Amino acid sequence: MNITQIMSILGEIGASPRKSFGQNFLHDRNIAAWIVGKLDLEPGDHIIEIGSGLGALTEEMLRTGVSATLLEKDRAFAEYLRKKFASAKIEVIEGDALEYDVRRDFLRRPAKVIGNLPYYASSPLLFHFCADPCPYDRMVLTVQKEMADRLSASPGTKEYGSLTVIVQHRWRVAKLKTLAPSVFLPKPRVDSAVLLMTRRDADGLEEVDSVWLAEVVRAGFSKRRKQVRNVLRLYGNSELILGALNSVGLPPTVRAEDISLEKWIKVVNVLRPPVIHGANPDERLTVVDQNNEVLESLDRRTIHRENLYHRATHIFIFNRLGELFLQKRSHRKDNFPSLWDSSAAGHVDAGEGYLECAIREVREEIGLDCSLSKIGFVPASERTGNEFVEIYRGNSDCPLTLNVHEIETGGFFCLSMIDRWITERPSDFAPGFVECYRAVRPSL
Repeated sequence: MNITQIMSILGEIGASPRKSFGQNFLHDRNIAAWIVGKLDLEPGDHIIEIGSGLGALTEEMLRTGVSATLLEKDRAFAEYLRKKFASAKIEVIEGDALEYDVRRDFLRRPAKVIGNLPYYASSPLLFHFCADPCPYDRMVLTVQKEMADRLSASPGTKEYGSLTVIVQHRWRVAKLKTLAPSVFLPKPRVDSAVLLMTRRDADGLEEVDSVWLAEVVRAGFSKRRKQVRNVLRLYGNSELILGALNSVGLPPTVRAEDISLEKWIKVVNVLRPPVIHGANPDERLTVVDQNNEVLESLDRRTIHRENLYHRATHIFIFNRLGELFLQKRSHRKDNFPSLWDSSAAGHVDAGEGYLECAIREVREEIGLDCSLSKIGFVPASERTGNEFVEIYRGNSDCPLTLNVHEIETGGFFCLSMIDRWITERPSDFAPGFVECYRAVRPSL
């Protein structure tokens, strides 16, 4: 789409670029094709395009046969896009991309994101589409060059800061190309750059509480010219902080910009070591018969090896909106790694009751203390791993603290979406959760 075509279309629809929306139209088709190519599109992919404008990138995407959701805030352009790309594979949503519910795209994975982000809103848009739980594994974004430099920076550079560390904790970021103002209409006052962001594998870095990491890192960079040991005094005494720095080979005089992501994670984990619960193959559990009557206690390893009947609890935690919290199991779990599961769940220990177990698991896995009520029971079967399961419900809007050794990520989802998700993508879930959810769904 060249400048003449852009001007002609704007005239036809009676519109013009709006500075308040940060609208700058890419008019170089070769660059548009090159940008889209960095998404590595394959048939079956679903693409979210932020700020589609007149569809310069959309045209290139659709040549590969993918489906797409186009997010466009400007009404005139949204109407134009609906007419131009009238197809069952294209959905046009008029509205602010910051209000788009990214959770819906768990049903359409593999899902990817592309967009020319308006400079005034690039940071909030970036965090909105990057935040956990995130259904995307690849994003190609055009942003202001200064922002691209910060996101892709390396330790020891002036661009390296808290934003760099926080984003790179979950994403690998590469600056691919700088774009001159002349490739846009109207011309922006600064250079732009194309970023490639790919989701890190869950096993790529040491586990750490991401909220705690972000808090400490922001504090560390709050006074860049000061030594970290002096800036982080709120998070430990001098001996603890110096010990944390020494444990990763950092001198006591180190400043925030000289600490790599990997070393920031290790320092944070020394300042507040993650608590590891459960997963002990020698822990003793309650063994029952086919009628759920107690027989004896045995170690977890033996019970699983011999497929003996035992007890477990599943807990469903709801927020005030009636949404259910689901956790994504750690890739390190023995059973069903990296699958979605109940808010919390676990085996009933020897000498422990069902409710006592449920209270303990909620506290250990998601850091929550709340009242629980029994809402269902599922008999032992192959789907439950020979577990007799009691199901409990809790309600809370308190912040959750996820056990990083048990849980990769998590989020609240509306029940109608979970219904569709299980129907369309059952392999995304641990089978025990599906059994429990279906057992109590009519009463939720």
